[in-house]
Amino acid sequence: MEHINWGYLQLGLVALAFGGLQVWWISSVFRRRDLARPLSDGEFRKSLERIWTKRSQQE
Repeated sequence: MEHINWGYLQLGLVALAFGGLQVWWISSVFRRRDLARPLSDGEFRKSLERIWTKRSQQE
């Protein structure tokens, strides 16, 4: 009877690891989706200003 419980314990650990990996994967997909959103006008202006200041410092 004890070896049956050990098998269930191993199965539970595998299921827990698999579930954890699924949660990690899904959350990383949503994080990437947030990064891919379009910029607002203010954010776009700030990114352009950063690019221009970098170029002017290099020249």
